[in-house]
Amino acid sequence: MENQTTAPEVQSEQTEAVVQNNEATPQTVLTETEQPKEVNFKDLIPKSFREEKALDNFNNMEDFVKSYLHAQKLVGADKIPVPNKHATEEDWNEVFKRLGAPSDPNDYKYDFKDQEMDQGQVQEFNKTAHRLGLLPKQAEGLIKFYNEMNVNNAASQEEAAAQSQMNVEAELKKEFGPQYNKRLDQAKRLAVNSLGQDFLENTYLKDGSRLGDNLNVIKAFSDLADKLSEDPIIQGDGTSYMTAKDIEKEITELTQEGSAYWDKNHINHQKAVDEVLKLREMLNG
Repeated sequence: MENQTTAPEVQSEQTEAVVQNNEATPQTVLTETEQPKEVNFKDLIPKSFREEKALDNFNNMEDFVKSYLHAQKLVGADKIPVPNKHATEEDWNEVFKRLGAPSDPNDYKYDFKDQEMDQGQVQEFNKTAHRLGLLPKQAEGLIKFYNEMNVNNAASQEEAAAQSQMNVEAELKKEFGPQYNKRLDQAKRLAVNSLGQDFLENTYLKDGSRLGDNLNVIKAFSDLADKLSEDPIIQGDGTSYMTAKDIEKEITELTQEGSAYWDKNHINHQKAVDEVLKLREMLNG
Protein backbone atom coordinates (compact mmCIF):
# COMPACT_ATOMS: atom_id res chain seq x y z
CA MET A 1 0.00 0.00 0.00
CA GLU A 2 2.87 2.32 0.67
CA ASN A 3 4.23 1.76 -2.82
CA GLN A 4 0.85 2.65 -4.38
CA THR A 5 0.46 5.89 -2.47
CA THR A 6 3.96 7.29 -3.26
CA ALA A 7 3.95 6.84 -7.05
CA PRO A 8 1.31 9.43 -7.89
CA GLU A 9 3.13 12.06 -5.95
CA VAL A 10 6.25 11.68 -8.16
CA GLN A 11 4.13 11.98 -11.31
CA SER A 12 2.52 15.09 -9.98
CA GLU A 13 5.87 16.73 -9.41
CA GLN A 14 7.02 15.95 -12.99
CA THR A 15 3.84 17.36 -14.46
CA GLU A 16 4.22 20.53 -12.45
CA ALA A 17 7.83 20.93 -13.63
CA VAL A 18 6.79 20.62 -17.26
CA VAL A 19 4.06 23.19 -16.81
CA GLN A 20 6.45 25.60 -15.14
CA ASN A 21 9.05 25.12 -17.90
CA ASN A 22 6.52 25.90 -20.62
CA GLU A 23 5.46 29.04 -18.85
CA ALA A 24 9.08 30.24 -18.58
CA THR A 25 9.84 29.75 -22.32
CA PRO A 26 6.73 30.36 -24.33
CA GLN A 27 6.95 29.14 -27.98
CA THR A 28 5.43 30.70 -31.10
CA VAL A 29 4.05 28.32 -33.64
CA LEU A 30 3.45 29.63 -37.22
CA THR A 31 0.61 28.22 -39.10
CA GLU A 32 0.76 27.51 -42.84
CA THR A 33 -0.98 30.79 -43.64
CA GLU A 34 1.30 32.97 -41.51
CA GLN A 35 4.61 33.88 -43.38
CA PRO A 36 7.44 36.39 -42.46
CA LYS A 37 6.72 39.84 -43.83
CA GLU A 38 9.07 41.02 -46.68
CA VAL A 39 10.91 44.22 -45.70
CA ASN A 40 10.78 47.07 -48.23
CA PHE A 41 14.14 48.83 -48.40
CA LYS A 42 12.46 52.19 -48.91
CA ASP A 43 10.65 51.74 -45.59
CA LEU A 44 14.01 51.53 -43.83
CA ILE A 45 14.98 54.99 -45.05
CA PRO A 46 13.96 57.87 -42.80
CA LYS A 47 11.08 59.84 -44.31
CA SER A 48 13.16 63.02 -44.61
CA PHE A 49 15.59 61.24 -47.00
CA ARG A 50 13.30 59.05 -49.07
CA GLU A 51 13.01 61.57 -51.91
CA GLU A 52 16.77 61.80 -52.43
CA LYS A 53 17.54 60.91 -56.05
CA ALA A 54 20.84 59.32 -55.03
CA LEU A 55 18.90 56.56 -53.24
CA ASP A 56 16.73 55.62 -56.23
CA ASN A 57 19.33 53.12 -57.47
CA PHE A 58 19.18 51.00 -54.31
CA ASN A 59 16.65 48.21 -53.82
CA ASN A 60 18.26 46.33 -50.96
CA MET A 61 20.54 46.86 -48.01
CA GLU A 62 23.43 44.87 -49.50
CA ASP A 63 23.83 47.24 -52.48
CA PHE A 64 23.56 50.24 -50.21
CA VAL A 65 26.29 48.96 -47.88
CA LYS A 66 28.60 48.14 -50.82
CA SER A 67 28.18 51.65 -52.18
CA TYR A 68 28.85 53.18 -48.80
CA LEU A 69 32.03 51.16 -48.27
CA HIS A 70 33.29 52.08 -51.72
CA ALA A 71 32.68 55.78 -50.99
CA GLN A 72 34.58 55.44 -47.73
CA LYS A 73 37.61 54.11 -49.59
CA LEU A 74 37.64 57.24 -51.73
CA VAL A 75 37.63 59.55 -48.74
CA GLY A 76 41.00 61.24 -48.57
CA ALA A 77 41.92 60.42 -52.19
CA ASP A 78 43.28 63.22 -54.34
CA LYS A 79 40.13 64.16 -56.24
CA ILE A 80 39.68 66.98 -58.77
CA PRO A 81 36.23 68.59 -58.90
CA VAL A 82 34.85 69.28 -62.37
CA PRO A 83 33.93 72.97 -62.78
CA ASN A 84 30.36 73.72 -63.83
CA LYS A 85 29.11 76.24 -66.37
CA HIS A 86 29.54 79.08 -63.88
CA ALA A 87 33.25 78.35 -63.37
CA THR A 88 35.71 81.19 -63.96
CA GLU A 89 38.96 81.05 -65.92
CA GLU A 90 40.80 80.81 -62.59
CA ASP A 91 38.74 77.75 -61.66
CA TRP A 92 39.71 75.99 -64.86
CA ASN A 93 43.36 77.00 -64.53
CA GLU A 94 43.43 75.36 -61.11
CA VAL A 95 42.09 72.14 -62.63
CA PHE A 96 44.66 72.26 -65.45
CA LYS A 97 47.47 72.77 -62.95
CA ARG A 98 46.39 69.82 -60.86
CA LEU A 99 46.26 67.69 -64.00
CA GLY A 100 49.87 68.59 -64.80
CA ALA A 101 49.81 71.75 -66.93
CA PRO A 102 52.96 73.88 -66.43
CA SER A 103 52.73 77.11 -64.47
CA ASP A 104 54.74 79.03 -67.09
CA PRO A 105 54.61 78.88 -70.95
CA ASN A 106 58.41 78.51 -71.09
CA ASP A 107 58.17 75.23 -69.18
CA TYR A 108 56.92 73.40 -72.29
CA LYS A 109 59.77 71.28 -73.69
CA TYR A 110 59.83 69.43 -77.02
CA ASP A 111 62.00 66.78 -78.64
CA PHE A 112 62.16 67.59 -82.34
CA LYS A 113 65.38 65.66 -83.09
CA ASP A 114 66.34 66.65 -86.67
CA GLN A 115 63.34 68.92 -87.22
CA GLU A 116 63.92 72.64 -87.16
CA MET A 117 61.36 75.04 -85.75
CA ASP A 118 61.15 78.80 -85.77
CA GLN A 119 61.69 79.73 -82.12
CA GLY A 120 59.45 82.78 -82.40
CA GLN A 121 56.58 80.58 -83.59
CA VAL A 122 57.30 78.04 -80.84
CA GLN A 123 57.04 80.75 -78.17
CA GLU A 124 53.71 81.95 -79.56
CA PHE A 125 52.44 78.38 -79.62
CA ASN A 126 53.53 77.90 -75.99
CA LYS A 127 51.57 80.98 -74.91
CA THR A 128 48.42 79.64 -76.57
CA ALA A 129 48.96 76.13 -75.18
CA HIS A 130 49.37 77.56 -71.66
CA ARG A 131 46.26 79.69 -71.98
CA LEU A 132 44.26 76.63 -73.06
CA GLY A 133 45.67 74.53 -70.23
CA LEU A 134 47.29 71.91 -72.47
CA LEU A 135 49.34 69.24 -70.76
CA PRO A 136 52.99 68.92 -71.92
CA LYS A 137 52.29 65.67 -73.79
CA GLN A 138 49.29 67.21 -75.57
CA ALA A 139 51.24 70.32 -76.56
CA GLU A 140 54.14 68.28 -77.92
CA GLY A 141 51.80 66.06 -79.92
CA LEU A 142 50.10 69.06 -81.53
CA ILE A 143 53.26 70.98 -82.40
CA LYS A 144 54.87 67.87 -83.92
CA PHE A 145 51.76 67.21 -85.99
CA TYR A 146 51.68 70.73 -87.46
CA ASN A 147 55.44 70.76 -88.02
CA GLU A 148 55.33 67.50 -89.99
CA MET A 149 52.33 68.75 -91.94
CA ASN A 150 54.17 71.97 -92.88
CA VAL A 151 57.27 70.01 -93.96
CA ASN A 152 55.16 67.76 -96.20
CA ASN A 153 53.33 70.76 -97.66
CA ALA A 154 56.63 72.52 -98.38
CA ALA A 155 58.00 69.44 -100.15
CA SER A 156 54.86 69.13 -102.26
CA GLN A 157 54.99 72.83 -103.08
CA GLU A 158 58.62 72.60 -104.20
CA GLU A 159 57.83 69.62 -106.39
CA ALA A 160 54.89 71.40 -108.01
CA ALA A 161 56.99 74.54 -108.56
CA ALA A 162 59.80 72.55 -110.23
CA GLN A 163 57.34 70.85 -112.59
CA SER A 164 55.72 74.19 -113.41
CA GLN A 165 59.14 75.71 -114.15
CA MET A 166 59.96 72.95 -116.65
CA ASN A 167 56.62 73.42 -118.40
CA VAL A 168 57.10 77.19 -118.63
CA GLU A 169 60.63 76.80 -119.95
CA ALA A 170 59.47 74.51 -122.75
CA GLU A 171 56.62 76.88 -123.64
CA LEU A 172 58.88 79.95 -123.75
CA LYS A 173 61.51 78.21 -125.89
CA LYS A 174 58.80 77.36 -128.37
CA GLU A 175 57.46 80.93 -128.41
CA PHE A 176 60.71 82.92 -128.17
CA GLY A 177 62.76 80.64 -130.44
CA PRO A 178 66.33 81.89 -130.95
CA GLN A 179 65.51 84.92 -128.79
CA TYR A 180 64.77 82.71 -125.74
CA ASN A 181 67.95 83.44 -123.79
CA LYS A 182 67.90 87.13 -124.61
CA ARG A 183 64.25 87.73 -123.79
CA LEU A 184 64.35 85.59 -120.65
CA ASP A 185 67.44 87.38 -119.36
CA GLN A 186 65.94 90.82 -120.01
CA ALA A 187 62.62 89.88 -118.42
CA LYS A 188 64.37 88.48 -115.34
CA ARG A 189 66.61 91.54 -114.97
CA LEU A 190 63.63 93.90 -115.14
CA ALA A 191 61.51 91.76 -112.79
CA VAL A 192 64.26 91.48 -110.15
CA ASN A 193 64.91 95.21 -110.29
CA SER A 194 61.19 95.95 -109.94
CA LEU A 195 60.02 93.34 -107.41
CA GLY A 196 63.15 91.88 -105.83
CA GLN A 197 64.65 88.40 -106.09
CA ASP A 198 63.24 87.15 -102.79
CA PHE A 199 59.68 88.17 -103.66
CA LEU A 200 59.86 86.47 -107.05
CA GLU A 201 61.23 83.19 -105.66
CA ASN A 202 59.13 82.89 -102.50
CA THR A 203 55.73 84.05 -103.75
CA TYR A 204 53.54 81.16 -104.93
CA LEU A 205 50.50 81.49 -107.16
CA LYS A 206 47.33 79.37 -107.12
CA ASP A 207 48.58 77.13 -109.94
CA GLY A 208 51.58 76.13 -107.81
CA SER A 209 54.17 78.13 -109.74
CA ARG A 210 56.48 80.74 -108.26
CA LEU A 211 55.79 84.30 -109.31
CA GLY A 212 59.20 84.49 -111.04
CA ASP A 213 58.52 81.28 -113.00
CA ASN A 214 54.98 82.07 -114.07
CA LEU A 215 54.52 82.07 -117.84
CA ASN A 216 52.32 85.19 -118.00
CA VAL A 217 54.57 87.14 -115.65
CA ILE A 218 57.69 86.35 -117.67
CA LYS A 219 55.99 87.27 -120.95
CA ALA A 220 54.70 90.53 -119.46
CA PHE A 221 58.15 91.56 -118.26
CA SER A 222 59.67 90.46 -121.57
CA ASP A 223 57.26 92.66 -123.55
CA LEU A 224 57.98 95.56 -121.22
CA ALA A 225 61.72 95.00 -121.61
CA ASP A 226 61.39 95.28 -125.40
CA LYS A 227 59.83 98.70 -124.97
CA LEU A 228 62.61 99.72 -122.60
CA SER A 229 65.43 98.16 -124.62
CA GLU A 230 67.61 101.27 -124.34
CA ASP A 231 67.35 101.35 -120.55
CA PRO A 232 70.62 100.37 -118.74
CA ILE A 233 68.63 97.96 -116.60
CA ILE A 234 67.58 96.05 -119.71
CA GLN A 235 70.99 96.18 -121.36
CA GLY A 236 72.63 94.89 -118.23
CA ASP A 237 76.34 94.10 -118.52
CA GLY A 238 76.33 94.43 -122.30
CA THR A 239 75.87 90.75 -123.10
CA SER A 240 74.98 90.49 -126.79
CA TYR A 241 72.24 88.24 -128.14
CA MET A 242 71.92 87.10 -131.74
CA THR A 243 68.66 87.58 -133.55
CA ALA A 244 67.27 84.94 -135.91
CA LYS A 245 68.58 86.90 -138.88
CA ASP A 246 72.04 87.11 -137.31
CA ILE A 247 72.09 83.36 -136.82
CA GLU A 248 70.96 82.62 -140.38
CA LYS A 249 73.56 85.02 -141.75
CA GLU A 250 76.40 83.35 -139.86
CA ILE A 251 75.24 79.87 -140.92
CA THR A 252 75.28 81.04 -144.56
CA GLU A 253 78.83 82.38 -144.19
CA LEU A 254 80.11 79.22 -142.55
CA THR A 255 78.51 76.91 -145.14
CA GLN A 256 79.38 78.85 -148.30
CA GLU A 257 80.94 76.90 -151.13
CA GLY A 258 84.65 76.20 -150.68
CA SER A 259 84.61 76.81 -146.91
CA ALA A 260 86.13 74.54 -144.28
CA TYR A 261 82.65 73.23 -143.56
CA TRP A 262 82.71 71.23 -146.84
CA ASP A 263 86.40 70.29 -146.86
CA LYS A 264 86.97 67.27 -144.63
CA ASN A 265 90.72 67.69 -144.92
CA HIS A 266 90.65 71.30 -143.75
CA ILE A 267 92.14 71.93 -140.31
CA ASN A 268 89.02 73.88 -139.21
CA HIS A 269 86.49 71.48 -140.76
CA GLN A 270 85.23 69.96 -137.49
CA LYS A 271 85.15 73.34 -135.78
CA ALA A 272 82.97 74.77 -138.59
CA VAL A 273 80.62 71.76 -138.47
CA ASP A 274 80.21 72.09 -134.70
CA GLU A 275 79.56 75.81 -134.95
CA VAL A 276 76.91 75.40 -137.63
CA LEU A 277 75.23 72.67 -135.56
CA LYS A 278 75.18 74.96 -132.52
CA LEU A 279 73.71 77.84 -134.53
CA ARG A 280 70.97 75.67 -135.99
CA GLU A 281 70.03 74.47 -132.49
CA MET A 282 69.78 78.11 -131.42
CA LEU A 283 67.65 78.93 -134.44
CA ASN A 284 65.26 76.03 -133.80
CA GLY A 285 65.03 76.75 -130.09
